[in-house]
Amino acid sequence: MLAIVSAVLFFIAFLINAADVSTNDAFTSTNVMLLGLTLLALHLAGFGSGWTFRGRRR
Repeated sequence: MLAIVSAVLFFIAFLINAADVSTNDAFTSTNVMLLGLTLLALHLAGFGSGWTFRGRRR
């Protein structure tokens, strides 16, 4: 799930950069890209991958 959100943020950052849209200082393409990289790093670290339940071993 985090990887999909990361891909969407990368696409938004690309559109902001390609269209040369002027945004405020908090919503620049670099900041959106860094948010995407953070989510991608969390995904690769194993966060958001779901719950794992360990059953009894006999």
